[in-house]
Amino acid sequence: MRIALTYNLRLSDSEDEAEFDTQETVNTLAAAIERLGHRLERFEVSGPASRTVARLEAYSPDLIFNIAEGRRGRFREAFYPALFEELGFAYTGSDAYALAVTLDKQLTKLVLSKHGIRTPGWQFVEKLNELKVEDLRFPVIIKPNFEGSSKGITQESVAETVEQAREKVTQALSRYPAGVLVEEFINGKDITVPYLAAVQNDHDGVLSPVEYDIDPAAVAGRKYAIYDYELKTKRESAVKVSAPANLPVKVAEEMRNMSMKILQVLDCRDLGRIDFRLSDAGVPYFLELNALPSLEPGAGIYAAAALEGMHLDGVVNAIIQSAARRYKIKDGKRQGKPTRKSGPLRVGFTYNVKRVKPVAEGASVEDSEAEYDSPTTLQAIREAIASWGHEVVDLEATAELPSVLASTPLDIVFNIAEGFKGRNRESQVPAMLELLDIPYTGSDPATLSIALDKALAKKIVRQAGIHTPNFQLMHTGKERLNKDFTSFPLMVKPVAEGSSKGVVSKSVCHNEAELREVVKEIVTKYQQPALIEEYIGGREFTVGLLGERRPRVLPPMEIVFLDKTEKTPIYSFEHKLDWTDRIRYDAPAKLEPALLEKLRAAARNSFMALGCRDVARIDFRMDDKGRIYFIECNPLPGLTPGWSDLVLIAQGAGMDYRGLIGEIMAPAIRRYKEREARRAADESALMKLALEKAALEKAAMAEDKAASVSTGGSSGSGSSSSGDAPARVSMEMKSH
Repeated sequence: MRIALTYNLRLSDSEDEAEFDTQETVNTLAAAIERLGHRLERFEVSGPASRTVARLEAYSPDLIFNIAEGRRGRFREAFYPALFEELGFAYTGSDAYALAVTLDKQLTKLVLSKHGIRTPGWQFVEKLNELKVEDLRFPVIIKPNFEGSSKGITQESVAETVEQAREKVTQALSRYPAGVLVEEFINGKDITVPYLAAVQNDHDGVLSPVEYDIDPAAVAGRKYAIYDYELKTKRESAVKVSAPANLPVKVAEEMRNMSMKILQVLDCRDLGRIDFRLSDAGVPYFLELNALPSLEPGAGIYAAAALEGMHLDGVVNAIIQSAARRYKIKDGKRQGKPTRKSGPLRVGFTYNVKRVKPVAEGASVEDSEAEYDSPTTLQAIREAIASWGHEVVDLEATAELPSVLASTPLDIVFNIAEGFKGRNRESQVPAMLELLDIPYTGSDPATLSIALDKALAKKIVRQAGIHTPNFQLMHTGKERLNKDFTSFPLMVKPVAEGSSKGVVSKSVCHNEAELREVVKEIVTKYQQPALIEEYIGGREFTVGLLGERRPRVLPPMEIVFLDKTEKTPIYSFEHKLDWTDRIRYDAPAKLEPALLEKLRAAARNSFMALGCRDVARIDFRMDDKGRIYFIECNPLPGLTPGWSDLVLIAQGAGMDYRGLIGEIMAPAIRRYKEREARRAADESALMKLALEKAALEKAAMAEDKAASVSTGGSSGSGSSSSGDAPARVSMEMKSH
């Protein structure tokens, strides 16, 4: 199977990350999953949820092995399972409901008390005035209600008097304002009962109780025998797990029976751990259920499983197999009619290959294939797609592409093809794909056509309330200059080219004669109108965006011009070929928060106004008054590793090349799965209609037959010839 391992990585010893997993634990689980013969991808989920979603969509796992705790809030453990369910992914462990309930200790106790489970007396307190000490037996222990890993539990957590209880509750609430549990302290020892649903034993997967064997030297001088935060996180070497626990057979049996009932009531799936406090009199009291227990090396679940003859790999396999049975996954595939396809996809890769190397030397400029991609870039993209486990099918955008597409089975297409010619060239391949109903990456044909036409794009963006320089189109160079231009310099460029084609040092014109000369050159060379626009003499930025309706805006990159002798610098074609000593890329850009937010808003609004999808890079200039001007949008940006602007932007945001390709690909995979779900629904509806039609026809035939029999039986010997007709028809139908 293709398995995704989702986790929060512990990067510090702070209490905030106490529930997270160490690199050692992650490596141990990853190695075990791979030894079991599965393909594995690691997903550290502490970043934006949108990034996790995009990466999961790109990888498309058969099963998610989930140990992620979530970052914050009372429902943090439930967040990722809820997300997986919304996305339609199979995952290990309990569902969002069970995880939300079990993280709330007092709610868990309320539920279980209704089913006769023995617990210490308790009170849930959100404000000090809610504490009713007269209802409790002292001593009591004060603990956070919504925390695990013994967070907030120390020797100081036990109160023996009313005054101490009030003081300690006040202190605990200041640290854990969501609420604390004030619970009767049971003198005795801590016992834990692990659970593996896949284990076939007399207790439905409930394993033997285990206890914590603590080095006496580590607890010398301690008043209370509790497995507290310090022992669990800072002095773990002093604690060993002893399996089975040193218990009378009757007590151990009672604990396992109680655990079976608890697991059933709370609907715990695949794995779990139930914590008890065993009193000095040998009476077990339920404390809490951890439906997302630790799987770190040496955890109690491994010690208990060893008594069943299972090693670490066996435990991991038991968790995977339990989830696979629930989701009816066989040979890596979910049985029945799933709403989504998981596993590898057949990804078409459409492109134009660069065979003519761009050159910019003085008056000699060769840029005919500047927008195309080199074999090196194509190979990097191909390898990045394949690294997510998908099959890549090369589809060069030549004149034969239509027939090749029509005859090649594909799930999706990763499109970077620039097209053949004309101002609609970038939309040609996507239009073919839409005709064939093949999902693809990137914007649709309308957006690609509009964005390539810089003048049309500026009109739409300006209507959305975003500043653009004043502009004008010239078809010959003889047209009258627009009165909106109040002064020079002015900028001249081809209206429908990318990769800075036609943008050279002389594109900035300082008088009308220069301008008309440059316009004539552009019209002649590129066979299209020239765009004239105001020159905005300020800082230049480019912003990358990823996603669909609510795009993720990556930190902007600034193009810093280093040659101070240039009075009117531009990001030219020459710069893009050789930028080492003439410009510098600051990724991310150094911007004040207010300006950064203005730039992000302008990028997001431009993206949405133009109808972009999946990926785009948008260029801006900022004048000396902090006003931001839209220059152009590239919804089909370059993806050359270590060189293209979008790749540098992604690197500045902490995203590697593989991750960038995965995020671009993810929405197309989502659209593919939505299409498959619609097709399945349509097939189901057609099947239902066919069955209903067949049932109606059968009923009609039965009715006709009944009417025929009735008429024939009542005709008698004196009936007319017309009265015999139904009987004759009935006999003819039988003969056929």
